Amino acid sequence: MRDINFDDIRPYTDKEVKAKIRKLVKDKTFDDVLLHLFKNRPKVEMVKFQLRRVSSIKQLQGVFIYDLLHWLVDKTSDGLKVTGIDKLDKTKPYLFISNHRDIILDAALLNFLIFEHGMNTTQIAIGDNLLQYEWIEHTVKLNRSFVIRRNLPPRELMMASKKVSHFIRKSITEDHLSVWIAQREGRTKDGNDKTQESVLKMLNMSNKGGISDGFNELNIVPVSISYEIEPCGLPKLRELIKKEHYGRAKQSKDDLKAMSMGMFAPKGRMRFAFGTPIETHFELAKNNEQRNDYIRRLAEMIDDQIYKNYKLWPSNFVAYDMLMQEHRFKDRYTAEEQKKFEIMVEQAMVHIDFPITDIQERFLKLYAYPVINKFDRPKKQ
Repeated sequence: MRDINFDDIRPYTDKEVKAKIRKLVKDKTFDDVLLHLFKNRPKVEMVKFQLRRVSSIKQLQGVFIYDLLHWLVDKTSDGLKVTGIDKLDKTKPYLFISNHRDIILDAALLNFLIFEHGMNTTQIAIGDNLLQYEWIEHTVKLNRSFVIRRNLPPRELMMASKKVSHFIRKSITEDHLSVWIAQREGRTKDGNDKTQESVLKMLNMSNKGGISDGFNELNIVPVSISYEIEPCGLPKLRELIKKEHYGRAKQSKDDLKAMSMGMFAPKGRMRFAFGTPIETHFELAKNNEQRNDYIRRLAEMIDDQIYKNYKLWPSNFVAYDMLMQEHRFKDRYTAEEQKKFEIMVEQAMVHIDFPITDIQERFLKLYAYPVINKFDRPKKQ
């Protein structure tokens, strides 16, 4: 592990902070972003002045980023709550695996909460498709993000995945730094949060021992992220419809819009629920088939905690009853909450202007799937 050069994927170090910030504050596009965020030139110049005084990652996150996220929570949501974090050992590094609903906020708010509870912030997995401008790369790497390369030829993708796997294991077992990674590549666009087995297979690439020992040393903690109002709900549906019905892949500008909208659009109430560390007791795998079975079972263990700890809001229960055309959860929401959600459905029908007939069903599933996963999943034998 010590012989692997991680320079092309790793976050910036404290020694690089001042030089990277100097580049960042000189970037014209970053200046435009700050002006959009703070609305007036004197405030932008004050922010740049504050950034130039930063000399470490901890200082940047503990002052500037923390204050920005505090402002976002106050201005764009009806509150952020957390459960389960008090049961974690503050001195231990963890691999936090969460469902993925927002490009920026999932990891940013998780680190915000971790910081508030006296724990060191995590290193964050981020896809290289998001690094469309130099200022974005500087910003995320200054915030402990490491890069996952995608859309590579098979052999290159294998090597890149193996490098990421070794980086994550080294972070936790040698550097004692926690890591956040989403349970899947890309955000959940249909509301059905499900751990991709390929993510776990990637993590296992750096394992030198038995499969249980390899995963247990990563200290996996599932995290359930619940937003009352789905971040970028309508753009997600548009993206899914374009891909499924028209074969059109999303463009780089779509991710930029989603990043901005996710941060500044109303989110209602938000809840982060930290689960308990997963410990597996698999026997040594005799072949690939058995190894794949263990991976599948581990994915189910992660999903079980994410579904169990997911905070269901009235909008989720209304969506389920509308989708199933029944009144199973009518005691979980008021007539006013039902009407409010029905208006959201009508807005979706107006704003998603594709000539297909299942727009309402897709929108309802976006909110109903967490209920289905919590109450209607087949019981395992």
